[in-house]
Amino acid sequence: MYLPAANAQVNNKLVYYVNPLTGTAASTTLSSQTHGAGTELLANTIPAVTLPFAMTQWVPQTRESEQKCLAPYYYKDSMFYGIRGTHWLSGSCTQDYGSFTILPLTGKLSLDKRSVPFSHQQEQSLPHYYRLTLPQQHTVTEITATERSAIMRITMQKTDSLYIFIRPNSDAGKGYIHVDLAKQEITGYNPVHRIYQGRGKPAGFNGYFVIRFNKSFVVRGCFSGNTASGSDSISNQKELGAYIGFALSKNEQVSLQTGTSFTGIDAARNNLIHEIPNWNFEQVKSAAAATWNKTLSKIIVSDKDEKKKRIFYTALYHSFQQPRLFSDHNGTYPVFAGNYLVAQLSSGSYYDDFSMWDIFRAQLPLLELIDTKRVNDFVRSLILKSAQGGWLPNFPCWNSYTTAMVGDHGTAFIASAYQKGIRDYDIQQAYNAMRKNAFDIPSTEAYKDGRGRRSLASYLQYGYYPLEDSIPDAFHVKEQVSRTLEYTYDDDCLAGMALALNKQEDYAILSKRGKNYRNVFDSARGFMNGRYANGNFYKDFDPDKKLFFITEGTSRQYSFFVPHDVPGLIALMGGPVSFEHALDELFDKGQYWHGNEPGQQIPFLYNYVKAYTKTNKQVAQILSSQYDDGPGGLSGNDDAGQVSAWYVLASMGIYPVNPASQQYAVTTPLFNNISLQMENGQQFRISKQSLHNIPTGNVLLNGTQQIDGFIDHAAIVRGGSLIFR
Repeated sequence: MYLPAANAQVNNKLVYYVNPLTGTAASTTLSSQTHGAGTELLANTIPAVTLPFAMTQWVPQTRESEQKCLAPYYYKDSMFYGIRGTHWLSGSCTQDYGSFTILPLTGKLSLDKRSVPFSHQQEQSLPHYYRLTLPQQHTVTEITATERSAIMRITMQKTDSLYIFIRPNSDAGKGYIHVDLAKQEITGYNPVHRIYQGRGKPAGFNGYFVIRFNKSFVVRGCFSGNTASGSDSISNQKELGAYIGFALSKNEQVSLQTGTSFTGIDAARNNLIHEIPNWNFEQVKSAAAATWNKTLSKIIVSDKDEKKKRIFYTALYHSFQQPRLFSDHNGTYPVFAGNYLVAQLSSGSYYDDFSMWDIFRAQLPLLELIDTKRVNDFVRSLILKSAQGGWLPNFPCWNSYTTAMVGDHGTAFIASAYQKGIRDYDIQQAYNAMRKNAFDIPSTEAYKDGRGRRSLASYLQYGYYPLEDSIPDAFHVKEQVSRTLEYTYDDDCLAGMALALNKQEDYAILSKRGKNYRNVFDSARGFMNGRYANGNFYKDFDPDKKLFFITEGTSRQYSFFVPHDVPGLIALMGGPVSFEHALDELFDKGQYWHGNEPGQQIPFLYNYVKAYTKTNKQVAQILSSQYDDGPGGLSGNDDAGQVSAWYVLASMGIYPVNPASQQYAVTTPLFNNISLQMENGQQFRISKQSLHNIPTGNVLLNGTQQIDGFIDHAAIVRGGSLIFR
């Protein structure tokens, strides 16, 4: 359970609108019933106790292992394995890494006991605080957090022995843990391994932790599986861990502090000392709540419907999980793809875990509106990665190259930030990294390690990916049509930067490549279709079936992914009337899939043919049917907050169909009054005078300027108002 807001007058306590349990159960939304299958049926979010974009999240663990696609917590589970310090990519189907689990148990010491029953009626879940009562254990466990550290408090409900077990969660049987009786602390690490590219290889850093206690312990030990080791240290064994023990009276409390780092045990200790210098649990909890309230209050929505506000602020919470802080408080961080090297920042923070194929669409554009300082840090982090690894990564996670998904959307994101005036980084260095990806072919060794665009030579030769090229050495092989469309988009993003930087030769080449989407449009069928090297199109074609040349969707869905040139796509499809009919047909056939990213811009495409009431209708229907405030209230994987960020932007009545442009499509907002607080000190207010859907032609900017379907980014960040009459 969680604590919902009692009423609408709690703008200074917005954290109580958030339900962290949303997305931890199988989706109950409309999209899941028609499109969900397997892992896509789950949002895979976790009830994280954390701060925005923190290094480590703290979550009640109901599943062991760091297995791919297995989140640490599922609502349907009934066994509690402890509190995990996790680096799970929120809402993903990836893997946890560098994690460890802390489990308090009472009674006799038992090395084979790994979990205890729990009930949702006995848990309280908030972004800044988690509390669990375990009646069988006669304990209450609480935790709150800072960016890199946490403090846990265990209260005894009867006199008994208390043992605390700490396990690095290494599926590979690696890692290290040490109990230091003199220092009264436990230290250790869990090695990180790569997936998607270089699967199983060391990622070049570890998840380090330090744990301290406010009471002295005498009983202690290390173990592997169910066997005690007989020493105070253990390493590189299956199911290794350590324990310490206390004899406690009823109502007595034990607190522990834990610091984390990706650079070393000393760094984890220093992070802890810096962030939690004393044992005042309530002080840390209050500070965490204040941080969340300040962050959530960047957008204030006003409405009598409390449920809608709960969905909104939960979505905002999910939008503020990743990218992940990777640097220590003093600026040290693990070098990207760096084989255990450590570097030092001169300023700012270093971030990783960019689920870029997902978040370039809405989650990062949301931050470009309300958190530009962090966006600058994100871009600087990507530039650092390109300098250290030699190539701009397309989907950097666990501080490594991955080749996950398709496209080169690090390029799209940097171009988006640049076009919106967010430019506190070396622009020439950024451009050079983007250009290298677009023009250069890596060596075989570098390519197999995940550097460079996949099969770029084919794309440059044909202007599309022919079906004969299966795209080897990629996480997603084949998917030639989707890959063509997404690289075409990235090329157009880079072309815009080239023009702005007066690189005319590059602009001429890239803007031409930005039209390559035309090369996979099958005019005979009216859809994007697979194409062979000889120019012939794939014959066994069905626009509504999942085919090997489309990424996680159908041709009907992907045919609308030309966000940089919608007018050109409209012309290809036969003009505005035919285009509007094609959109109608997609929705009428139930082919719109909100639980995955490729088509999430589709409802807003009606604006390009001035069918504004249809935009209003489809967006309103998605907002009402694809989101809820219970555990099953998200459609498909939330993917690092992308699905949640869609809700935030769409419910405000703005959406970036092409994030690298400065335009947002406009539609009727969900709420009566909305206020955005920008970092430049300006406010932008959105309001409507009717609860009914109204044509967008009745939208006024600053009371006088009529808005016809679209609004510019600059108009929003200058401050002012957008009124729907």
